[in-house]
Amino acid sequence: LSSTTKEYCKNIIFKIKKENFDIIEIHNRPNYIDLLRNNTKAKLILYFHNDPLSMIGSKNINERIGLLEKCSKIIFNSEWSKKRFITKIDRFIHNSDKLEVIQQSANKIKKLNLKSKKNIITFVGKLNTAKGYDLFGKAILKILKKHKNWSAYVIGDEHREKIVFDHENLILKGFLPHNKVLKIFDQTSIAVVCSRWEEPFGRTGLEASSRGCAVIISNRGGLPETITNGIILNDLNVKNLFNEINDLIKNKKKREELQKLSFKNFYLTHRYISRKIDNYRNNLLNKKKIVNTNINNRKNLKIL
Repeated sequence: LSSTTKEYCKNIIFKIKKENFDIIEIHNRPNYIDLLRNNTKAKLILYFHNDPLSMIGSKNINERIGLLEKCSKIIFNSEWSKKRFITKIDRFIHNSDKLEVIQQSANKIKKLNLKSKKNIITFVGKLNTAKGYDLFGKAILKILKKHKNWSAYVIGDEHREKIVFDHENLILKGFLPHNKVLKIFDQTSIAVVCSRWEEPFGRTGLEASSRGCAVIISNRGGLPETITNGIILNDLNVKNLFNEINDLIKNKKKREELQKLSFKNFYLTHRYISRKIDNYRNNLLNKKKIVNTNINNRKNLKIL
């Protein structure tokens, strides 16, 4: 009969009080900050993986300014998420060292073998309108009709919406384990991420890039931050999506160049992101003030 959030936090507080922690990291639950901060001396770190303006505890300006005061660090998974957090907040706060972007990461294959790439176009995600599956489906039927030696793989499911497309070369894989998705990306030539909704980051573009796919994405939310080289659809519709896929199929040189650059310039590896996380933790734990304790130099000290 009580709040699930409060009950959950009670259990956390019980564990916190049993032993001392230097840092407590809270992911995607800004409303936990107030419940925890009075029960610990640890530095509180808040991670945002979604739009801060849509979450309980960070929707209004006062809540977000309060989080800045209470947290030692606030970490966002994209520049877009950070921009959402600082919406309508005084500009002097925008460059606060408390605010940091640490994106998600993916493991990068050791070597890109273009010969392993097949005539496959891949869509990964929920099969709904928010993810743009209806746009993909309409465009891909035209593509498969025109390019009979190409196939499309669709990975994902959706129980709330029923969007159905049928073609002998349209292969519905359903939900797959993560390692199998990555293996399909190894063989994929073109990956499509055509979300309508504002993706806070978007793992599909990230992982497709790490496997050297030619990636087509929409310009929603943090999606453009998931790739270094690819095609960004500023005007998202079936016609434009068809034209970009069609162009990559017909222009092999362009397609392979995108694949090479996508792989070569991919930098959001687990090692890179882990180092960023280690770095901010070390800085919080090891911050020291440098004080001049040399008595002989006291007469030279001045107040500015």
